[in-house]
Amino acid sequence: MFNNRGYRAHSNRQGLTPFTVTVKETNLHIQAKKDLTREAVKSVLTCRGYIENHIFAHPDFSTALVPVRPMAHAPEIVREMMDAAIKAGVGPMAAIAGAVAQYTGKALLHLSDQVIVENGGDVFLKTDSATTLAIFAGKSPLSMKVGVKIAPRDSAFALCTSSGTIGHSKSFGKADAVTILSNSCPLADAVATALANRVQDESDIQGAIDMGKEIPGVEGIIVIKKKKLGAWGEMELVGL
Repeated sequence: MFNNRGYRAHSNRQGLTPFTVTVKETNLHIQAKKDLTREAVKSVLTCRGYIENHIFAHPDFSTALVPVRPMAHAPEIVREMMDAAIKAGVGPMAAIAGAVAQYTGKALLHLSDQVIVENGGDVFLKTDSATTLAIFAGKSPLSMKVGVKIAPRDSAFALCTSSGTIGHSKSFGKADAVTILSNSCPLADAVATALANRVQDESDIQGAIDMGKEIPGVEGIIVIKKKKLGAWGEMELVGL
């Protein structure tokens, strides 16, 4: 389940301490000012508990491929997943990796003013300097050759990547990578999934971008299919 994580060895940021947390299906690579493994495990257990309890009461939540009706009484992390799914037009579980990364990252920001939480292709981060993240795009010749450079921000943000050709997540498309920039990690995760679903070949790249840039909260988009790349938004592409 946790294949294709070798790129993590190349992503550690100078001045931060890297550590890994695994709880059931959740496998996080985290960087902070110090080792916060115990606190991170507690956060993951808490947010997974909220989601698992909601699924127990509402089983359709875990299998829906389209948005579900919002529930005011649901835990905040579940409502965030529902809201992201509605905006992206996908099932709420398309936002789970981003939601867990964000929940954990926000908890750790109380203990470290810089935090990076990577959950598969979904990254929640708050840093005090420019950040460059490589895009893993499977067998595309652009994989790990293109990075996204983002200037430091006053608040945390998210960069989430979905693929129809790699990984275990459900996808109905064949994009090698769709990367979304947003202040919301659940939204970035859900939109990345939605746009990846639309890409079957290179001719679909622009259509996916046009769809994504109309979704409130989306600040940047990158779509990679084979040798072609399309991009839009507030981020700088760099060669690696």
